[in-house]
Amino acid sequence: MLNLKGAQSAKRSKINVLKIAAIVTAALLMLPILVVLVNLFNANDAVWQHLYETVLADYVSNSLWLMFGVGTGVLLLGVPCAWLTSMCEFPGRRWLSWALLLPMAVPAYIIAYTYTGVLDFAGPVQTMIRQLTGLGYGEYWFFEVRSLGGAIVMLTLVLYPYVYLMARAAFLEQSANTLEVARTLGCSNVSAFFKLGLPLARPAIVTGLTLALMETLADYGTVQYFSVSTFTTGILRTYYGFGDIAAASQLAGVLLMFVAVLILLERYSRRRIRYHTSGIKKANQKHIKLTGLAGVGATLMCFLPISFGFAIPAGVLAYWAVFLAEPIGSDFVQLAWNSFYLAALAALIVVGLALVLSYAVRLNKSRSVTASVTVAGLGYALPGTIIAIGTIVPLAWLDHRIIELVKAYTDGKVGLIFSGTLVALLFAYTVRFMAVSLGAVQNGLGKIKPSMDMAGRSLGLTPSKVLLKIHVPLLKGSVLTAILIVFVDVLKELPATMVLRPFNFNTLAVRAFELASDERLIDAAPASLMIVLVGLVPVILLSRSISSRIEQSK
Repeated sequence: MLNLKGAQSAKRSKINVLKIAAIVTAALLMLPILVVLVNLFNANDAVWQHLYETVLADYVSNSLWLMFGVGTGVLLLGVPCAWLTSMCEFPGRRWLSWALLLPMAVPAYIIAYTYTGVLDFAGPVQTMIRQLTGLGYGEYWFFEVRSLGGAIVMLTLVLYPYVYLMARAAFLEQSANTLEVARTLGCSNVSAFFKLGLPLARPAIVTGLTLALMETLADYGTVQYFSVSTFTTGILRTYYGFGDIAAASQLAGVLLMFVAVLILLERYSRRRIRYHTSGIKKANQKHIKLTGLAGVGATLMCFLPISFGFAIPAGVLAYWAVFLAEPIGSDFVQLAWNSFYLAALAALIVVGLALVLSYAVRLNKSRSVTASVTVAGLGYALPGTIIAIGTIVPLAWLDHRIIELVKAYTDGKVGLIFSGTLVALLFAYTVRFMAVSLGAVQNGLGKIKPSMDMAGRSLGLTPSKVLLKIHVPLLKGSVLTAILIVFVDVLKELPATMVLRPFNFNTLAVRAFELASDERLIDAAPASLMIVLVGLVPVILLSRSISSRIEQSK
């Protein structure tokens, strides 16, 4: 009896340790946001007044126009393509349904560099126009790619898959006889789409739109390269130009309010909305057959976003990298190694912490643990610039306290331990991408029956051993997926890496941005192409996962 009580007491102590670890981890991951909020009240009044009088209006107006333009663009591309590939039958529908996700592999700043090289005054398109028409500079009109409109187009081409993915899932889940009922009531296919299909899919579409707009607010590389003043560019200019972290934090706080408004609007749009499906399998679904001009039009509608969002940029980058760029040397190998080992290390840390947090929620149903894990996943909604500023402040403070302590008690010298090393980068990546890993791990844990935990404990295994010996092997697919997604996200991350990287440390993303900023677009092609090729891997896995789920539902 005493042994049983002792075992139960040991089990409770293990669970309590896990609970405390989850709460402490979540508190640390929330630190950058708290730092930004605290610094809202500590900014230099003179600097803030200068920003208010000169550039703040531009930051607000450009950010709003960017959100409006990108929001309109992703809806016009994502929703029709989702409807066509899920409800209609036309030539090429099967491969177009997954190929429409390919632009997700191309970061917005890379597609911006590519189209600038193609469409700028010295590019092949305008050169050909001048040769064919005999017109000179200023004698003809051409779309100015380096502009607010150009940034809207670039971001739209790579962000529409968020809306497409969410909308297509919603259309596929709709009842198989919904459209049949609409047609029996005299509705055409078009009116059925607007009166039934679109309203039923509205919550999913709004969710995809919100994700696209948050990515728009988080973008730095595209707007900086196109000289469009937004909050992300303003934060880094204030940080580097004025050296005023508090003023940069104030700008970050305003941007944080934009993000909060988007999240609240998304939640508000789904209030009191409850849509239910009949559960009829999709095997009974009769696709709308589009033939003739209608079929050709549907194929073109779905093919154009793939062409402009992936095929053309990837083809141009490949041509530049193989035929025109400087030969790859030791510098490129070092950049690739820096990028890959940093991304791999970050992915292992993030997924490892996600396993601990997710398992803590599984064992502890208390509100404190659930709330802590929810808070830990908030970083994905924040731009990398906010997280970078929120990371550098506390780590720099800690470094200076350590330096003072060492000077007070010893004659030795110590440098920057946290803020000047990869520790700051890895911490920022953990804050930024924890939500991605949590989603994959929690989804996998949810599929493991609680009886597996009970069986492990009946064999005398502690909670930690149950996690390592039972859950981790069963979660192999989810864990590998999470590692891969975080790896690619870290590889593409630009603003946080630029702010927090140590001196003389570069990555593929930063090097591509530096070369593009120096107008060496062709020399930036190898680094850019490498990022795109690596980014293809999770996109292909995502496409295969969606296709397999669709096949299983039939």
